[in-house]
Amino acid sequence: MFFGQNREQLRQLFIDSWNKRLTSAPMEPIEEMVAAIIAEHPEYHPMLEQADAALAKDYFPEFGEINPFLHMAMHIALREQLSSNRPHGIAKVYRKLLGKYGDPHEVEHHMAECLGEIVWRAQRENKLPDESAYLECLQKL
Repeated sequence: MFFGQNREQLRQLFIDSWNKRLTSAPMEPIEEMVAAIIAEHPEYHPMLEQADAALAKDYFPEFGEINPFLHMAMHIALREQLSSNRPHGIAKVYRKLLGKYGDPHEVEHHMAECLGEIVWRAQRENKLPDESAYLECLQKL
């Protein structure tokens, strides 16, 4: 369900995971990861607690709006990359950045800048993301 293309299903995963955490309900491993990321973003808690509005809201970057679901999904993507060391070498770069910045959450925010750029470029060029360019970007941080 999580990696599907349906925006509402993806958003529902965030809402359900947060609700389960708040009620101490049993969770699947992916829900635990999602809830942990949500816990690190208290600015999104009120939005997630308004499920109907959260499911329907559109976000417009051209107007300076940040999509909280995309933001948190980037954290998930980065954690998955780090756990599998894919692209190869990302875990080493992460450890180096952690030494520089000290805070894992801040490091993920810096890394997300590179990830977003690489994904945007791949979509624009209708190609797969360039892992070499991604690692290059990360190493410049």
